[in-house]
Amino acid sequence: MTTTTNGRLSGYKATIAVAMSNYIEAGSIIALATSLSLWQEYFGLTDLAVGLVAALSANAFGAAIGAMIGGPLGDRYGRKFIYTYDLVLYMVGTALVIFAAAHWMLLLGVVLTGIAVGAGVPVAWTYIAEEAPAGRRASHVGTAQLAWSLGPALVFALATALVPLGLLGSRLVFAHLFVIAFITWWVRRGLAESEIWKNAKAKQEAQRQTGLRRRGLKELLSHPANVRALLFLFGVYALWNTVAGQMGIFMPRVYATAGVESAVEQNLLQVLLWTLTVAATYLGFMRYGDRIDRRALYAVGAALGIVAWVLLVFVDATTPLLILFASLWGISAGIGAQAFYALWTAELFATPYRASAQGVLFFAARIAVGLLSYWFPTLLATHGVPFVGTIMLAMLGVALLVGTIWAPNTRGKTLQEIELERYGKVIDEPAGSGTR
Repeated sequence: MTTTTNGRLSGYKATIAVAMSNYIEAGSIIALATSLSLWQEYFGLTDLAVGLVAALSANAFGAAIGAMIGGPLGDRYGRKFIYTYDLVLYMVGTALVIFAAAHWMLLLGVVLTGIAVGAGVPVAWTYIAEEAPAGRRASHVGTAQLAWSLGPALVFALATALVPLGLLGSRLVFAHLFVIAFITWWVRRGLAESEIWKNAKAKQEAQRQTGLRRRGLKELLSHPANVRALLFLFGVYALWNTVAGQMGIFMPRVYATAGVESAVEQNLLQVLLWTLTVAATYLGFMRYGDRIDRRALYAVGAALGIVAWVLLVFVDATTPLLILFASLWGISAGIGAQAFYALWTAELFATPYRASAQGVLFFAARIAVGLLSYWFPTLLATHGVPFVGTIMLAMLGVALLVGTIWAPNTRGKTLQEIELERYGKVIDEPAGSGTR
C-alpha cells in the first residue's frame, strides 16, 4: 500500500523511489556496454584498455569502492544519508561521460558513476527490506530487481533506436540516465528514514552512554553468525554476478564472436533477454517469493542459467539457439541469484550490520567482476566463446549448489524473529528488556 505521511514518502512509493538505484546502476552498465566499441574506435583503445574501462565502471571496481563507502556510512548515519549525496556524484560522473572529449574524461566519468551506484544500491536493498511487511518482503525487494531489469531492457531498446547516430547516440543514452537520476534525487527528498534503523540507532546511543562498544565492521567480520552468512551469500551472489557482470557489459561482443555482427541484432537479443527478466521478476519472484518454497524457486532459476550457457558453449550458435539462450537466461535472472541475494542479505544480518554487510558483499562481488572484466575481452578474442563459457559454467554450478543446499528458512518471518533465531537475541536490545 502506498501512503504519504506529513509530506514523507512511504509504502510502495518509497520502495519505487529507492529501487530506482537499481535502474540507474543497470542502465549505466548497459549504456557503457552498448558504447564500448564506439569509444574504443573513437579514442583508439586496445582490448586491454577497454577492459580497464569496464573494470573501473559501475559494473566492477567503481561500484566495489562505492559499496565499501556507502554500506558502513549507511549503518552509522542512516539509510537516508546516502540518498542525499549519491546521485549528485552520479550526475557529475554521467556528465563527464556525456561530454567526454578525451580518454581520461571517459575513465573518470565511469569511475564516479560506479562509486555512486555502489554506494546507493546496497543501501537501497537494505532500506526496502527494512520497510517491507514481513509477509511481503520478497514482493517489495523484488521491486528493486524489477527496476534492475527494466534498466537494461529500456537502455538496450533506446541504444538500438539510436544506432544510426553512432557515438552521439551513446552520449544521448547517458544523457537520459542523467535526467532519470535528477528526477529520482528530487523525489527522494521526501523519503523518511528507516524506522528499524532509527530504533536500533537509539538503542546504540543509549548503550554508548553506559560505555558499551559501538557495532562496526570488525564485529561484522568476526561474529560467527555473520561469517556464515557472508560465506553463504558470497557463494550465491559473487559467483553468479561475475558471470552476469561479463554478460551485462560484454554480451554484444559474445554475440559478435558467435556470429551475430549486427549491432541492432545484438541489442534486440538483449532487449528480449531483459524483457523476460522483467516478466520473470514480476510473475515469478514478486508473486511467489513470499508464498512458495524459496529453495525450490532459487534452484529452478539457477538451473535455467546453467542450461542457457550449456547451449551457448556446446551447440552451434544459430539464430534460434541465441534466441533460446537469451530467453532461458532472462527467465533465470528474474527468479535467480540477485533477487534472492538482495532478500537474504537483508534477512540474515542484524540491523546494526545490515548495510555494512551489503557493502562488504557487493564490494567482494564487484571486485570479482572487475578482475575477470579486465581480461575478458582478450580471452574472448583469443580463445572464443567455448573457453570463457566453461569458466561461466563452473561459477554458475557452484552458485547453484551453495544456494540450494544452504537456503535459509526465513519466509514470512519478521526481521526481529530471524535475528532472534540467528543470534539468540536482538542485537543492541537494552539489558533487562526480556526479549529473547
